[in-house]
Amino acid sequence: LSVHQGSSISCTSCKGAQLLSEGGRLACGVGIATMTKNCHNDYKMKFSVDEEFPDLSLHNNHMAKVLTKEIYGKLRGKSTPSGFTVDDVIQTGVDNPGHPFIMTVGCVAGDEESYEVFKDLLDPIISDRHGGYKPTDKHKTDLNFENLKGGDDLDPNYVLSSRVRTGRSIKGFTLPPHNSRGERRGIEKLSIEALASLDGEFKGKYYPLNGMTEAEQDLLIKDHFLFDKPVSPLLTCAGMARDWPDGRGIWHNNNKTFLVWVNEEDHLRVISMQLGGNMKEVFKRFCTGLQKIEEIFKKHNHGFMWNEHLGYILTCPSNLGTGLRGGVHVKLPKLSTHAKFEEILTRLRLQKRGTGGVDTASVGGVFDISNADRLGSSEVAQVQLVVDGVKLMVEMEKKLEKGESIDGMIPAQNFEH
Repeated sequence: LSVHQGSSISCTSCKGAQLLSEGGRLACGVGIATMTKNCHNDYKMKFSVDEEFPDLSLHNNHMAKVLTKEIYGKLRGKSTPSGFTVDDVIQTGVDNPGHPFIMTVGCVAGDEESYEVFKDLLDPIISDRHGGYKPTDKHKTDLNFENLKGGDDLDPNYVLSSRVRTGRSIKGFTLPPHNSRGERRGIEKLSIEALASLDGEFKGKYYPLNGMTEAEQDLLIKDHFLFDKPVSPLLTCAGMARDWPDGRGIWHNNNKTFLVWVNEEDHLRVISMQLGGNMKEVFKRFCTGLQKIEEIFKKHNHGFMWNEHLGYILTCPSNLGTGLRGGVHVKLPKLSTHAKFEEILTRLRLQKRGTGGVDTASVGGVFDISNADRLGSSEVAQVQLVVDGVKLMVEMEKKLEKGESIDGMIPAQNFEH
């Protein structure tokens, strides 16, 4: 297609011919190469705010708590350079009212610019979700594993396994709720190239979800590495299961201690793990592997999305900051039945779940204990809380085994956030 400024071209979205404006853009704002205006969104503007505003009367999520007609009215005519709109941001929260006792976030970002274009909505949601984090606050990033104190002395009789995971988004691509097939395949291609160039303890193999053998699939299931098509309506309503399994895959190193998921909820999910309680080793591998991967992406002019206010940019606002969950599977049969167990966790800035993941029960007194915070404190600080907190809880468990009181060991107040 060869066109010049002032010539006419048909825009199917806007049902008519449009004059090309300066820089090869259609007058409706649709670029030939990149879409800068969402014409379908313009069509919705024929309706009033009252006619378009969603019914959130039965909803319990952070988005519904924050969104007003005023905010909606201010944002509904805007779109990001890739065409993501406020209706796209909130759709999963509209479709999923939530649970009276479980507060979900209720929104997603479609690209890096979403957090800026829709900040009037997203800043208060982020503040609500992340303990009052302000629009002027600066996030700290620290991936220097040498700054972690201890972590190699957690008692393996109690701490069964240790892992640290995070997400990363690749600059220059839209995020999973919004990306096209071509983008998703482009991310996979870059990821395969980056991961194939790793060596030493990071040497490994990539398994595309739509191209692996049955034997490979069985092995990945046995190792608990395989991720399935999202079934949670929170993810499907956000558009994250589109074209499944196209462009998705799993890479792991030969030692099975470093794992990367490609194009699941985030562009990349990076996991370092091993049996036992050596969190220091797990964190060192995590930091080193992440830095190696980013160096390769940067050579292709595609670093990771990051800014000094929100840290690492990810699909769900709940993961902004470090995106990190450092967790251990730890045996606490006595402490977990203690009246103050929940209070101890809160004061240590930790959270618990069953070993099967979110909303699962504990089996045999084994819990998955991890950091509660993501935004406003660094990777080192968050893993340090896990190391120090779990160490204290194991000491408490040992005391209770002897029939002794732990009241004097309970921290007086929340650790510094």
